[in-house]
Amino acid sequence: MHNDLFSIGPLTVHGYGLMIGLGVVAALCLSWRRARVRQLDDDFVTNIAIALLLMGFLGAKVLYVIVSWKDFLADPWAVLGTEGFVIYGGIIGGLLAVYLYCRKKKESFFRWMDIIIPGVALAQGLGRIGCFLAGCCYGRPTDSWLGVVFPAGSMAPAGVPLLPTQLFSAAGDMLIAVILLLLDRKKHEEGMLTVWYLLMYAVGRFCIEFFRSDYRGAVGFLSTSQFISILIAALALLLAWRLKKRSASHEE
Repeated sequence: MHNDLFSIGPLTVHGYGLMIGLGVVAALCLSWRRARVRQLDDDFVTNIAIALLLMGFLGAKVLYVIVSWKDFLADPWAVLGTEGFVIYGGIIGGLLAVYLYCRKKKESFFRWMDIIIPGVALAQGLGRIGCFLAGCCYGRPTDSWLGVVFPAGSMAPAGVPLLPTQLFSAAGDMLIAVILLLLDRKKHEEGMLTVWYLLMYAVGRFCIEFFRSDYRGAVGFLSTSQFISILIAALALLLAWRLKKRSASHEE
């Protein structure tokens, strides 16, 4: 809950940026290791990561602009200049980047996604700790012992006990990473690890939205993220069906 961690001369190290950076490094290290175990080119992981990061950050900002459209129309530079991002935009942008890059290089999209996806979940978990330090993505007011009071200057309302939904999300993302690594020990169709990630993340995100208090748009009675979660879960189930069907046809 303290975003400004320390300063070295004129340089101030922010908790949010530091945790994002640590997440990227952790994801790369895990993905490099997974590629080497499969005797695949770990340089390809690096190239994928660059494309994913660029398109991921762009996608997250674009979706933030969309859900903040009225504010954007009133003052575009104020919206673009904030630290606001919507993670689902990053996921969609990142998936698109990996797909296009793999298609350009004539590589299997699902093979490489299965390699990097546990690292993606790990990076998200570390990034959510950064959210906690910055005070963004905060939860509803609470009288329970779980309540966290954020100081003045953070992105969360100051002086009010709030549910630490950032830490709930961080724990959930890291749990997803562990589950994916355990599932990967068993034989499965290429692409199923990515499907499991999409399904678990969508369900978790849909649930955590009930406890968040920062407004980021709505679709009917659902938050924007809940609406997207339903679409992502449906896509995951469709992909699972197609992958199973393709595997069965190859066995015949």
